[in-house]
Amino acid sequence: MIRMPISNQAARISASAIESARTRIRAEFLNSRQIENSALSAAVGARLLCKVECENPVGCFKGRGTDSFVNSLPADGKALVTASAGNFGLALAYSARQREIQVAVYAAENASPRKIDCIRSTGAIVHLIGRDFDEAKDHARDDANRSNSIFVEDGREPAITAGAGTMAMEITNAGVTIDRLIVPLGNGALLAGLGCWFRARSPKTRVVAVCAEGAPSMALSWRSHQLQTTPTVDTIADGIAVRVPITEALADIQDVVDDIVLVSDDAMKQALKFVHKHLNLVVEPSGVAGIAALLSHSSLAKGTVCSPLTGANVTEDQVKTWIAEIE
Repeated sequence: MIRMPISNQAARISASAIESARTRIRAEFLNSRQIENSALSAAVGARLLCKVECENPVGCFKGRGTDSFVNSLPADGKALVTASAGNFGLALAYSARQREIQVAVYAAENASPRKIDCIRSTGAIVHLIGRDFDEAKDHARDDANRSNSIFVEDGREPAITAGAGTMAMEITNAGVTIDRLIVPLGNGALLAGLGCWFRARSPKTRVVAVCAEGAPSMALSWRSHQLQTTPTVDTIADGIAVRVPITEALADIQDVVDDIVLVSDDAMKQALKFVHKHLNLVVEPSGVAGIAALLSHSSLAKGTVCSPLTGANVTEDQVKTWIAEIE
């Protein structure tokens, strides 16, 4: 495990930056459904509002951030190179295609075949290399340096984080007072964006992030105020399977989150079961991490809770297999 201090930095994200980002995002990624189901609320023990971020063209929330970023690039923008477990690469390629910008996506050798197929369908170049996401990222960074392309890192680009934060604008504009906002935590862009907006516009809301037990590096780093890596990750939730945190993202989240909790794969499987049963939605494990946190940490189930369903790039057969494993 590597440890190093998290440097202090001026705030890179602001409520005004989030408002500006919204003007760069296409309508197909905005105004997602916010739903309440009484049976699901009863199952988790709190009034639960779900922000459904998996019914857009890329099946996840990432299009908000990638549209914000791509549409902030100059007209003669260079080719883009990124690393992804799947969803971010898909969203970046989708956003870049409208600008006719070429994208190369590096992913781990064991990346989700469904997500890789979706990325390829956009016309992006895909390289499968490395034992996990963070090894793939090292290769992507080297490629960008060799080819004089722009290396795009989710969690490091302020325009991406601000774009993700536009989801929070819609939550607060819905007119419901949120006591707790529970957010899946991967590279940190979503948490930083939502947390920034809620600190500015709904400061009494308690913001809680969720990591997988098998990928705790972001939680460990936040608690210790030091960047902490782990030698491996071991979770079905590939969307939040971070082994090496991004220092800028860690600094971004330091003051906008009240707590970070861990959840097991079994808890996420149980959450998948409830979402499938009560909402009739097929969602990936990282997408239900907030609901898994309510099932695992009863202290969170108080008042009105909001959590985003962040992605659905899995098959119904995968979800049924995970559900069967806990039954």
